[in-house]
Amino acid sequence: MTRDQIFEQMKATMVETFELDPAKITKEARLIDDLGLDSIDAIDLAVKLQELTGERVAEEVLKSLRTVSDVITIVDAMVNRSRAGA
Repeated sequence: MTRDQIFEQMKATMVETFELDPAKITKEARLIDDLGLDSIDAIDLAVKLQELTGERVAEEVLKSLRTVSDVITIVDAMVNRSRAGA
């Protein structure tokens, strides 16, 4: 899965899960400041990331996520690590 494919999948997930305007979801968008996500949304995001990658995302990793690009980077690393280990 490419970074662009991950972005498109995350964008669709965020629109559906958080009822966000797709135009607001850019790679540079800040999760809290630009998209208005809160701590409850972070839990929902963690569940969606686990569904996408098949792995649990560590709490410290979740706390480090600031932008949509950060989310893409984490998913990309998890997917590629899984693929490398397969």
